[in-house]
Amino acid sequence: LCRIRNIGIMAHIDAGKTTTTERMLYYSGYIRTLGDVDDGDTVTDFMVQERERGITIQSAAVTFDWKDYRINLIDTPGHVDFTVEVERCLRVLDGAVAVFDASAGVEAQTLTVWRQADKHQIPRICFLNKMDKNRASFTYAVESIKQKLKTKPLLLQLPIGEAKTFRGLVDIVTKEQIIWKPTSDLDDGKNFEQKLLLEADDPNLFQEVQDARNTLIEQIADLDDEFAELVLGDYSENFDLIPADKLQSAIRRVTLAQKAVPVVCGSALKNKGVQPLLDAITMYLPAPNERSYEFLQWYKDDLCALAFKVLHDKCRGPLVFVRVYSGSLKPQSAVYNINKSCTERMSRLLLPFADQQIEIPSLMPGNIAVTVGLKQSATGDTIVSSKASAVAAARRAGRDAGGEKRSTSDVDSLLLAGVEVPDPVFFCTIEPPSVAKQQDLDNALSCLQREDPSLKVKLDPDTGQTILCGMGELHIDIIHDRIKREYGIETYLGPLQIAYRETILNAAQTTDTLDKTVGDKRHFVTAELEVRPRLGERATTKPVVEYAASVIEVLPKELQGAIENGITNSCIQGPLLGFPVQDIDVTVQSLTVHPDTSHTMISACVSRCMQKALKKAGIQILEPLMNLEITVSEDHLSAALADLAQRRGSVQEIQTRQDNKVVVAVVPLAETMGYSTVLRSLTSGSATFTLELASYQALNSQEQSALLQRRMGLV
Repeated sequence: LCRIRNIGIMAHIDAGKTTTTERMLYYSGYIRTLGDVDDGDTVTDFMVQERERGITIQSAAVTFDWKDYRINLIDTPGHVDFTVEVERCLRVLDGAVAVFDASAGVEAQTLTVWRQADKHQIPRICFLNKMDKNRASFTYAVESIKQKLKTKPLLLQLPIGEAKTFRGLVDIVTKEQIIWKPTSDLDDGKNFEQKLLLEADDPNLFQEVQDARNTLIEQIADLDDEFAELVLGDYSENFDLIPADKLQSAIRRVTLAQKAVPVVCGSALKNKGVQPLLDAITMYLPAPNERSYEFLQWYKDDLCALAFKVLHDKCRGPLVFVRVYSGSLKPQSAVYNINKSCTERMSRLLLPFADQQIEIPSLMPGNIAVTVGLKQSATGDTIVSSKASAVAAARRAGRDAGGEKRSTSDVDSLLLAGVEVPDPVFFCTIEPPSVAKQQDLDNALSCLQREDPSLKVKLDPDTGQTILCGMGELHIDIIHDRIKREYGIETYLGPLQIAYRETILNAAQTTDTLDKTVGDKRHFVTAELEVRPRLGERATTKPVVEYAASVIEVLPKELQGAIENGITNSCIQGPLLGFPVQDIDVTVQSLTVHPDTSHTMISACVSRCMQKALKKAGIQILEPLMNLEITVSEDHLSAALADLAQRRGSVQEIQTRQDNKVVVAVVPLAETMGYSTVLRSLTSGSATFTLELASYQALNSQEQSALLQRRMGLV
């Protein structure tokens, strides 16, 4: 167990996550040729969309061995649209490698993933990639880590040469220099020379390394008492004599306690510095048994696993990725899902290798694998061996809590915390090419929703459209593309149809007569109605119907239904644009009915009278208002506020939360189209926002006439 490492690779867009993963696989001997993101032949980016766009969309898991350590590695996406992918992977990992672009330092998305890792308390290593890029600066990158991420970087390596001259690095801990001497352009970086750095080789560099090593020792002595005693006791005169293994174990302790982060450097594309990174992963990142999870004590040796990702395979159905925390999994066994409270049978266990899998006979704790045959399980579900073991664990948990009688909360404490899904911020409608394909589209969307919890699908009751809610334009675009590729349905994405409402401005009274002879029956109705705007606080679409005293006396009970039916029907579609009419009171002033008249005719007459009355009363259009809450850093605040003002938004208040400002505002839904993209570009990706429906408000006359013209197709 202590030889397993579960590692994630996280970073900003284009910092080189996938390339680094590719190099790791190559050096550990799991692939024969080096893939390249630009050629679209890397192992972890296997979806068609990923290869076309050269970005990572889904996190991919790969397993490989390095110097008798088993490493389960997950390559995560960098785009803000796929944050939930990163979130659910960090949930099951023990350590992470944060990759930085050495010429850019800490970028917007690096901050986001760093915060996510802080939330799950994951020890990290920093890898400064792209040291060969021009304008790459080791010192600048380290400074930005210090300032923006508010953490202490421990320099374990110094680069030899920067930008074009980058050719190797010096290990500060062991004082060895590692130099890659490419023999040809096709050099794969497997050959490098590693020798002790002597003063004769390069006096300046030697001095730098000495200083860096002393700084490192002081930093660690500050953070780790055990090491401090050792330094002060035995080696207080000469720091040079401190053995490398003592220093390494101290660095490991500090990293696991998350007091500081080790920093290594290299260039994945040029095949330099990846092997030392692999050594650093095995040396400083935790094994599964070094992370303490409080729920494990209740399960003892029973199975306890977390499903953290679902993929749909054309032939095998849903593949569920699980991380085993305790106990072991075997194929052909039945397991119990606590969240869905159902028992499922799993047919096979596979070891993930991006898009290929290798079958395995059993899975030991601390590992990550793929199961086939679990139909119900979704992201964030806890899986145990049987219901009995869940109950037993609940009993133990109850005993530990002081033996109080808790029935409902017992089960909650056993669930491994699921995955928090952020609220969707981008909305659009999706339509199948024909009604015949609607069923297929629904199936495709339900499959995609299981795979991707950040995608929500809603039916709008007002317009009857299917609405996709996602994390951004890129997210929805990829979903649209996947439906076309994987399910063969050409769908149409459209802008949101905004559900306006209508109401009346003044009171009005009208009469209407219907006189018709059908066959040998004469239908004759005269109705007089009065409509008034309702002054209540709450908006209701159902009209309130009252009867004048003179009508109540003579009106038979069964006719009341027909009248109300007529009135409600005419309120479903308003006279101006056909939107529902809300907030009106209707009084039936008088009603004369010929004895032979059928109920349908009465409804028709009342309905016609109602339409007349509404037109006479003057129609006002109401538009939906959204509550908008933006979290933005102080330097981007003015840009966000200026943009809100253009969108007819009104700011209610601005609060302060840690280093950020939270703007609470109200904005019309019509103005929030594409807002997520605009806000991200204004604030370089650092702002987040949430939207929810607040109420309806009247449009001013200018806006209303513009809307009417747009609807009539005049503009």
